[in-house]
Amino acid sequence: MTYATHVLRHSKKIRSSSNLLRHDSAILVRWFSNGTRSSMEKGDGRHSIPKSFSGCNSGPAVSNNRCRAVAPTVSFVATHNGNALRTAIDPCASTASIAFMRGSSGSQVPSRRCFSTASDLPPHQEIGMPSLSPTMTEGNIARWLKKEGDKVSPGEVLCEVETDKATVEMECMEEGYLAKILRGDGASSIKVGEVIAITVEEEDDIAKFKDYQPSTSDATPSPKASPPPPPKEKVAEKPVTPSEPKVSKPSAPPADRIFASPLARKLAEDHNIPLSNIKGTGPEGRIVKADIEDYLASRGKETPAAAPKADAALDYMDIPVSQIRKVTASRLLLSKQTIPHYYLTVDTCVDKLMELRSQLNSLQEASGGKKLSVNDLVIKAAALALRKVPQCNSSWTNDYIRQYHNININVAVQTDNGLYVPVVRDADKKGLSTIAEEVKSLAQKAKENSLKPQDYEGGTFTVSNLGGPFGIKQFCAIINPPQSAILAVGSAERRVIPGTGQDQYEFASMMSVTLSCDHRVIDGAVGAEWLKAFKGYIESPESMLL
Repeated sequence: MTYATHVLRHSKKIRSSSNLLRHDSAILVRWFSNGTRSSMEKGDGRHSIPKSFSGCNSGPAVSNNRCRAVAPTVSFVATHNGNALRTAIDPCASTASIAFMRGSSGSQVPSRRCFSTASDLPPHQEIGMPSLSPTMTEGNIARWLKKEGDKVSPGEVLCEVETDKATVEMECMEEGYLAKILRGDGASSIKVGEVIAITVEEEDDIAKFKDYQPSTSDATPSPKASPPPPPKEKVAEKPVTPSEPKVSKPSAPPADRIFASPLARKLAEDHNIPLSNIKGTGPEGRIVKADIEDYLASRGKETPAAAPKADAALDYMDIPVSQIRKVTASRLLLSKQTIPHYYLTVDTCVDKLMELRSQLNSLQEASGGKKLSVNDLVIKAAALALRKVPQCNSSWTNDYIRQYHNININVAVQTDNGLYVPVVRDADKKGLSTIAEEVKSLAQKAKENSLKPQDYEGGTFTVSNLGGPFGIKQFCAIINPPQSAILAVGSAERRVIPGTGQDQYEFASMMSVTLSCDHRVIDGAVGAEWLKAFKGYIESPESMLL
């Protein structure tokens, strides 16, 4: 009880001494610590005052009466009825920033979300680039739907983000005002988590973020959080030491080895520069990147007319690469480099398929439904063939082969923005009219660049058709990882085929299809078995309706 009484008595002293705090905070620290030391030093050692400050200098050499201390607070702890009482005083703080103890429990200063350590910035929230798909590492800002100064509410769309697979709307999570847009329309290669905007709670705080830079705000807390500035000054006061001449003395590298940084070696290899022609300026004669660049610059000055001659006859335009194009390029390159492809091609007669399609489209027109395309029938046939040969509905991992129970067919759709592969889920269980409606809806979304992640994720097999739209007779497609197969569909054409009798010939519409397989998952015989099942459904399309 005695210690708590001292705590309350001295806290009342501080509350009544606001003028003293304004004039000289150093006097307050000495007055408070001297008044409490006599009472706090008695006891069982549990009540103590940290003496981590080195005193205050209130002389004319220090502006604004600031205190120079290793730790800028004086704190003491006492117990009363089993409750901990703690008070912390900042010798350089104003009266509004000191928390006082009242009764047997301490009043807590409410924590303010995203409070900036800079004194001129109010509480704010930094909005980072979100991860909108499992494979997303960076994204682009397509356009902002909100402007600086606009009020935002939960659920409202802030901007459109171009991910590695589609353009997705980013919604606001909290109410406030959009104070600053750090990455504007068209900003590209923004890493996930990088700050793109600032929101504040009060409208009056918007103007304070006019010149806000996230790098500055991130750097300001570090000096305040590091408690020992005086040791740094002591280290800085020793600029001249006997060790400096030893460090600055470069030692010549051995004659049988040339030392160079990895970046310098890579740069030299790219430009076919022998390292023996370059003198290193790095530590101990090491060749660094700057040495290679200097060598290239000096060599360019010697032959200034060589480069323009090569480009003089070329007229070209550099086209920016979209995010979807980057991802498509990297995934297809990975597929060709890491997946052992092999290809199986078969010709199928589609006369009965065309006849059935014509009959079904007549029924669709009568009922007001959408017309069926050949590709819709191909998707259905591929899904049913996967049900018969489930080994082709699998993917490779290093430890096992994962065979899927769901048959989700990706359909390749070409747009002005790049290649998209929206997915038709459980295609084996859906009717032809449902498949036709979904494919048309997904293709329209792809062309409008408005696909959601659920529209293209989770596929187990892909169908790519270049025959109907472009008249390509036959081609080989690249597997879409992590899938193990893709079907390339060519165009249907009239051919002369052998008839039933000797020396008899018939005309038939034949369509070539090629199955690209991952040999790690699908053996040749398994791939052939799948194509046999697929051909059976195409040439006897009535069986797909059973």
